[in-house]
Amino acid sequence: MSYISEKSSNKNFWQRFAKLYTPIMKKNKKTFEEICNILESYITKKSNVLELACGTGQISFLVADKVESYIATDFSENMIQEANKRKTKNPTKAHFQIADATNLQFQEKSFDVVIISNALHIMPNPELALKEIRRVLKPDGIIFAPTFVYEKGYSKLLIWCMEKAGFRTFNKWKLSDFTAFIEAQDFSVIDSKLLKSLPCPECVLVGKRL
Repeated sequence: MSYISEKSSNKNFWQRFAKLYTPIMKKNKKTFEEICNILESYITKKSNVLELACGTGQISFLVADKVESYIATDFSENMIQEANKRKTKNPTKAHFQIADATNLQFQEKSFDVVIISNALHIMPNPELALKEIRRVLKPDGIIFAPTFVYEKGYSKLLIWCMEKAGFRTFNKWKLSDFTAFIEAQDFSVIDSKLLKSLPCPECVLVGKRL
């Protein structure tokens, strides 16, 4: 059984939002491209990659064909359905499947890189996800965690509108807080960069499994 209940998470919001997610995320296309440009420094053609909270594949379609294997997951069935619709029009080696980031069904030390984009701050128990990420990463494996942070420039109005629609944020981290949280979960932060994005600046954090 999933550790994340629908009532204690944003799942219902994402289920409803799935059909709109792809067109809305086009507004952040440049940011996703910048994120993937940074990611390319940490992957090779031999990398086995797991993506958590993939949405409808905003990172997946840009990266999957550059590595050995790519599994893209989300806990929203509707998001995965939309990602697979995109895949029929834009073939990719990314394999999309439903998964709970806090209760992964993969063996220990299976992946070179785990990507979790814009998800940790909206999880009620993000430490459970990081525990699972650390478990499935190989020794010295990489966690790649772009995450919205509440630095100068975030849109209070847009966040207010999203919250009125049912969106919920459990952790409104600043960059320093987010870095400290990742390091407290037995990862070494080796890089972090701030990018302009909506509704908040994007902290592209890279960590290594200790």
